[in-house]
Amino acid sequence: MSLIFQKVICRIFSTTTCVAGQDRRYRAVARKGWQRNLVPRSALHLPRPEMEDGGDDLQKTELLRTLENFKWLGNKAPCFPVNGNKIHVLSGPDSFYKTLIEKTSQAKQRITLASLYLGTGDHEHELVKTIESTLKRNPDSNLKIRVLLDATRGSRGAQQNSRTMLLPLLQSHSQQCSVHFYHTPALRGILKKILPERWNEVVGLQHMKVYIFDDSLLISGANLSHDYFTNRQDRYLVVEDSKELVDFFDKLVETVCQFSFQLNENNHLNLNSDFPHHPSDSNQHEFTQEAKRRIENLFEKQPKASSSVLQWPNPYSYDTWIFPFVQMGQLNIYMDNILTREILEKVPKNAELCLATGYFNLTQEYMESLLEHSSPNIHILMAHPLANGFFGAKGFAGGIPSGYTLLAYQFYRRVIDKALETRIRLWEYRRQNWTFHAKGLWISFGREDPRPSFTLVGSPNFGYRSVYRDLEAQLAVVTINSSLRDQLHQERKNLFQQAELVSATTFDQPERKIPLWVRVVIKVFRRFF
Repeated sequence: MSLIFQKVICRIFSTTTCVAGQDRRYRAVARKGWQRNLVPRSALHLPRPEMEDGGDDLQKTELLRTLENFKWLGNKAPCFPVNGNKIHVLSGPDSFYKTLIEKTSQAKQRITLASLYLGTGDHEHELVKTIESTLKRNPDSNLKIRVLLDATRGSRGAQQNSRTMLLPLLQSHSQQCSVHFYHTPALRGILKKILPERWNEVVGLQHMKVYIFDDSLLISGANLSHDYFTNRQDRYLVVEDSKELVDFFDKLVETVCQFSFQLNENNHLNLNSDFPHHPSDSNQHEFTQEAKRRIENLFEKQPKASSSVLQWPNPYSYDTWIFPFVQMGQLNIYMDNILTREILEKVPKNAELCLATGYFNLTQEYMESLLEHSSPNIHILMAHPLANGFFGAKGFAGGIPSGYTLLAYQFYRRVIDKALETRIRLWEYRRQNWTFHAKGLWISFGREDPRPSFTLVGSPNFGYRSVYRDLEAQLAVVTINSSLRDQLHQERKNLFQQAELVSATTFDQPERKIPLWVRVVIKVFRRFF
């Protein structure tokens, strides 16, 4: 990309508030390279978090006394009590893909898929064929298919893209299928005219990863494409036989579809006639207000939980409580950000909090929560540059892994300067021929039983894109179910076993040298990552 074009882009994006400059001392150190030994040698040999096996010594009622820290969630988000034995943690992309195929083939009433995009490879063709086969086996049934993707990402590619992949379903089963594409209201005017493919995606995306099959929900951070089915590590949680929870998420996807484009049989995108405002041609404020109103109405219809929501025993054998969060910054909906920060700041001192993100770019607010207002031991898991999904990419994208390295270093410097290196530790996921895309957090209470009793799982990355630009959804899960805690413990253990502790020597490596142009781009465009 030419220097002139870079200047044009910078000027266009200047209407969006840029990140405040980092402390001058950090920038000076960064310019000089990774010179100082910042961590005591003893800290380099610390064990990975929660590697030992945990017993079931704590009684459920005793554990609930600790989990009362999260009672306040019942007043701020819908609550769905479930039996923890109905929840399953999938281990990797292969299990994710097999579950998608299996549940698609077994569906009788509804299949709802919300993702960033649908790829165009063999795995994706097989998924579409499975949907079509399921429809053919149930020609007279009430089976409905609804797909929600992002308009810019789903339209990328002149010959093949998500739209062309799904056209055959629409053309042969138009009465049972609907395909929708969300278009951010921030992409409009001259910005929409001059930004080419890929570049137009930095403005904002539909990023929720919600997969529904009858009364089962699979929530993840994984998209519907080849890498996420083969060698890109993410997280995946399946909730079976939970009609109320699944109805809520199905309605959430349907609501977003109301202010999205709908694909017709001729590969044209038409706006829903029941929505009065166009995302890019009409008044942006009016579109945003109406879309926000519909999302908020959905949440307002959900009954609030009572103060005794976390109660054991109860007549229904509910031992797990699920709270859905959404974040839609460009619609002025900041629910997930607000609640996640409150969670980070209310975790007690004797707890252990593990946070994972595929793209390390914590917002200033999240950094303040962790550095200034939190008290537990914290382990942050992120991608090694070789495990970054952009590693080896051509052109501008090829510098993205270096950008995330710079952001990690800047945060690491703040940890060291505040003398928090024994409480807050960074880890890098590195696995040969794999990329890392997992996100969320796990919270454990006490060394006697290291198994998590709380997790966040879904699409947010705790970064600026998640907070301000994209549509995101995740679950907060509070549980005293022993089997589910075992699964969460094993999931976290498997991820950290592939990780290396970050130290000063990490940033001394020659391959970690940050090009000057990457430093400039990160300073200007940090809010777009």
